[in-house]
Amino acid sequence: MMTAIIQTTRLTKKYGGQIAVNDLNMTVKQGQIYGFLGQNGAGKTTTIRMLLGLIKPTSGTIEMFGEHLYDKQREILRRVGSIVEFSGFYENLTARENLMINASLVGVHTKNAIDEALEIVGLQGEPSKKVEKFSLGMKQRLGIARAILHHPELLILDEPTNGLDPIGIKEIRNMIKSLAEERKITILVSSHILSEVELLADHIGIIHLGKLLEEVSFTELRQRNRKFLEFQVSNDNRAVMLLEQHLAITDYEVRDEGIIRVYSHIGQQGKINKMLVDHQIEVTRIALSEDKLEDYFVRMIGGDKIG
Repeated sequence: MMTAIIQTTRLTKKYGGQIAVNDLNMTVKQGQIYGFLGQNGAGKTTTIRMLLGLIKPTSGTIEMFGEHLYDKQREILRRVGSIVEFSGFYENLTARENLMINASLVGVHTKNAIDEALEIVGLQGEPSKKVEKFSLGMKQRLGIARAILHHPELLILDEPTNGLDPIGIKEIRNMIKSLAEERKITILVSSHILSEVELLADHIGIIHLGKLLEEVSFTELRQRNRKFLEFQVSNDNRAVMLLEQHLAITDYEVRDEGIIRVYSHIGQQGKINKMLVDHQIEVTRIALSEDKLEDYFVRMIGGDKIG
C-alpha cells in the first residue's frame, strides 16, 4: 500500500464571504504524478499556496509525509520543491549564477548539485547566456532546476506549462515524467488543460468552484468510458420517442440538435436505423464511438469545458 505524501482533511480557505477552497479532502500518494485539474479560478493555486505554507487555511488540516504541516513546517518544506505561479530570476545573471544564489539560500553545499540540476533540465549548454535572453520555456526549466536543487521528495508545480508553445510544453512534460520515473519524486502538478494532464498524470483530482469533485486514476477512468451508437437524425424529439416506444431504449442522450447517443443496444444499429427510417425519420449518419475523457469532465463540472 502506497504511503500518502499529502493528505488534506476538510481544507477550507475563505476570503471574507467568498469561499476559495471548500472542505477539500485530497490524497497524493508516494510515486504518483497527480494532476490537479480545474478551470482558472477553481481553487488550484489557493490550495497549493496552503500546501506550501504561504497562506493559512481558514479551517481543516494538512498532513505531509505523515506529519501535520503547521507542527513541523520548516522540516517538512525542506523535503518539498515548488514552482508557484512564476517567480523571477536575476535577469542580468546566468542560469548557474542564479542557482548559486539559490543554493546558498537553501543551504545546498553539494559540489555537483548545480551541475546536476542544469543537466536534468537541459540548460548545461548555456554557461554564459544571461537569463534575460532566455525564452519562457528556458525560464520554466530553470525554475524546475531551482526547485530540485535540494533533491526534494515532493515537487509541487502550479501550471508549469502556462504560456508555452507546443515544443516547450512537451519538454516540460518529458522532464516531469523523467523526475518521477528516474528520481522517484512524487509530483503534484496543477493545470486547466485536460489534454496535457491526460498525457502526464497517472492520477487526477478534479476541482471546481473550490470543491474537489473526484480523485481517480486514469486507468480507472478509461475503464469507465462507455461505448455508444451515435445517430444523426432529422427529428431528434420524435426519434427518442420512437426509441423508447418501439425498442424500449432508455439509456440515451440527446447531444447537439439532431445528434442522439444510444448507450445500449451496441451492435444493433441496423435494427435501430430500420425502425427510424420506417417511421419517416431520416438518418444521415451512424457511428460507433466511445466517451472521450472530455465528455466525462464536462459532465463532472456541470457543462463547462476545461481547457
